[in-house]
Amino acid sequence: MSEKRKDNRGRILRDGESQRTDGRYRYQYLDSKGERREVCSWKLVETDKTPPGKRDDISLREKEKQIVKDVQDGIRTPAGNKTTLNDMFELYMSGKCDLKQSTRTNYKYMYKNYVFDVIGQKKISNIKYSDIKSYYNWLIKEKGFKPNSMEIINTILHPVFTLAVRDGYIRSNPTDGVMAEIKKGHSWEKPKRHALTEQEQTAFIDFVAKSDIYKHWLPLFTVFLGTGCRVGEIIGLRWQDCDFENRTISINHNLVYRQQDDGKCEMHVTTPKTSAGCRTIPMLNEVRRALLQERKRQMRRGHNQTEIDGYSGFVFTNREGYVHNPQTLNRAIKRIYTAYNEQETEKAKKEHRQPVIIRHFSIHNLRHTFCTRFCENETNIKVIQEIMGHSDISTTMNIYAEATEGKKKESFENLQGKIKIC
Repeated sequence: MSEKRKDNRGRILRDGESQRTDGRYRYQYLDSKGERREVCSWKLVETDKTPPGKRDDISLREKEKQIVKDVQDGIRTPAGNKTTLNDMFELYMSGKCDLKQSTRTNYKYMYKNYVFDVIGQKKISNIKYSDIKSYYNWLIKEKGFKPNSMEIINTILHPVFTLAVRDGYIRSNPTDGVMAEIKKGHSWEKPKRHALTEQEQTAFIDFVAKSDIYKHWLPLFTVFLGTGCRVGEIIGLRWQDCDFENRTISINHNLVYRQQDDGKCEMHVTTPKTSAGCRTIPMLNEVRRALLQERKRQMRRGHNQTEIDGYSGFVFTNREGYVHNPQTLNRAIKRIYTAYNEQETEKAKKEHRQPVIIRHFSIHNLRHTFCTRFCENETNIKVIQEIMGHSDISTTMNIYAEATEGKKKESFENLQGKIKIC
């Protein structure tokens, strides 16, 4: 019977264990792929003390315990796994063939600027839940990240770690549950997009219609408020999408202003993210008149010659004859409601009344405003969902519930004193 190996303190060493001449312990094993690996530690067991001047680490037996479990479960052990988060991100992106170019570009931009040099160089097997939580808090405190930006980062990292779990690099996903804790810790709630009240909507449209400075915007805003389309669907609308005879508008693509891999921003045409985005919208009389008004204007000044990704014949153009940029539209809206509020404040002061102020809003609020008005007048949720192009009916339901809440109060106010209840 062969004699058991012992360390310099007379303790029997297990199979695979040995002690070097400098006192350091070593464990050799075969990983899940059958390749020989080894780990080392200055301590054999947890109660041992690390020699003075040496880096503290967990004991060899603790490492063995984890390795045995990893090998049994088919997990690539940390010692044999040199894969970094950056490596895993590249692997993940290479497999996302169905990812839209605009989304792909945005993911790469966010990763390159906020992940690559911060935690990207770390081994995927060494990143823990606490590391992700600390990193997310750093983005908030040092980079000033808001909820939407944090959601993007988490949307990028979570599936990358999920892939690492499925490929056997790690046992669990370190991003699981982090965002929920971050939101709770920072008392974050997803900001709700508000709709213009009927009073605000009327004031805005009336002011634009009567203004010599801003009335050229009226056809565009009429189409926004009369269709509920997304901004990319409106600025990308073409004449061939408008059927004046059957009074319908075909929504089949988006125009997006996105950043390219070289950092430049360009306009591109993309298809809707979901099949629900492709839809036909009935043309209201006011919308039809607005579109015909815009067509007459182009017939006088010349039609839009812009061509983007093979698409041409765009309905709305800016003063340079090019398609609109969403940021330009938002700046125009701000100028308009600011001018209106100043005029209304002065007028109300002279008339000794409270002014009707228009709250801050952006181009996206016009879509929400249409949906709210639609919900106030339509009870068929499926019709509303199809017109709005919502892939998830819960989105429609939330807006419907919010819109009908005001009508419910109004209904009870009208009921006041009309029924005998006491």
